[in-house]
Amino acid sequence: MINKPLEIDLERVRRTAEGYYSTWEYYCSEAVVKTIGDEFGAGWPEEIVAAASGFPVGFGGAGCTCGALSGGVLAIGMFFGRKQSKDPRSETALDLSRKLHDFFLSRRHSLCCRKLTRDMVMGSMEHMTQCITITGEIAEETARLIASEKGIPIVDNHKDEFQI
Repeated sequence: MINKPLEIDLERVRRTAEGYYSTWEYYCSEAVVKTIGDEFGAGWPEEIVAAASGFPVGFGGAGCTCGALSGGVLAIGMFFGRKQSKDPRSETALDLSRKLHDFFLSRRHSLCCRKLTRDMVMGSMEHMTQCITITGEIAEETARLIASEKGIPIVDNHKDEFQI
């Protein structure tokens, strides 16, 4: 990390990610990765956000796993993933990714973008409202998991409301 934050404000994380998505600056997965990298002062190269560009709308429009969730898992991997063969740090990445998965599933009851957006017109107010909310939720929970693992204090004005 370049500048370790003194604390992570989860509401700011949520609003930032939602803002990126709602203005189409970034799609869901990109918004999550960009927000997490910036909030934690990670100093990631711009290619990290680019790596998230294929995830939106369930892997490039295929309707599979939600792009926001995929972006959260990518961000977790950037902090805790392997950098060398057989690096045991990957166990932390796996554990936190599972926690993010379980959080998402408990809130939305499906990981599938196609199912989450069933009967919605892409780009409609209904679709945008849901996906903006999901993007914010995932960015917030990803930040919570990373900060907790790293021992970084969290500002949480709605404690336990979103935790599982």
